Amino acid sequence: MAMRYLTARLAQQVQTTTIDEELMSASGAFSIDQLMELAGLACAQTLATVYNREKYPRVLVCCGPGNQGGDGLVAARHLGMFGYKPTVYLPKPGSKDIYKRLATQCQNMSIPILTPSQATDVSPLKQALSQSDVILDAIFGFSFHPPVRAPFDAVLPLVTQSKLPIVSVDIPSGWDVEKGDEFGVGLQPDVLVSLTAPKLGVKSFKGRHFLGGRFIPKALDEKFGLNLPEYPGFSQIVELPSEGESQKL
Repeated sequence: MAMRYLTARLAQQVQTTTIDEELMSASGAFSIDQLMELAGLACAQTLATVYNREKYPRVLVCCGPGNQGGDGLVAARHLGMFGYKPTVYLPKPGSKDIYKRLATQCQNMSIPILTPSQATDVSPLKQALSQSDVILDAIFGFSFHPPVRAPFDAVLPLVTQSKLPIVSVDIPSGWDVEKGDEFGVGLQPDVLVSLTAPKLGVKSFKGRHFLGGRFIPKALDEKFGLNLPEYPGFSQIVELPSEGESQKL
């Protein structure tokens, strides 16, 4: 049976009902910290799988202010532990306590964290791009809706113009969860790591596609009919076929 791609409705249902209510319920017993840790580890492992640290040691991790950015901060920490030289760029830092703690954990590892002095200041990003080998895109998640607003309307074009290879987290920044890059404002990554299950909007994605989120119990997989593939060995990721038949929910 083919793996299913999530629509916006089901992505929202899986992300909120499943994680927040089922995984984080008394029976699931997960915390948001655990789930974010596993997701970020999967992202770091994906980048390390495709871009070895000898050739691509300098990773620019671009993080939005939400949970997507939190995954990026976790990934930056793990990449530092893997021997890479990550730099974190926060166009608009998140305000939640968990976000601030994840940023502090990066700082404790001497990972540089760059923030603009004002919303329109993109000079830190320009400098960081000129000193990077690969980008981890953790800016927007599945809840993104156009248009792209400041300060991100200046960030995405600069990332694209850098011509650096891009690894996107869950869905490329600027893409609609169902319609993909319908408005032509999104990033065009070389690698994508979908979390929980791929979203319908990336069904036509042509680059290397991985699945992460090895925290989904079998019962939950069966409940939503996700038909997730088996993860190999102890890996947190599994590579998906670039073009395969998947069933729309």
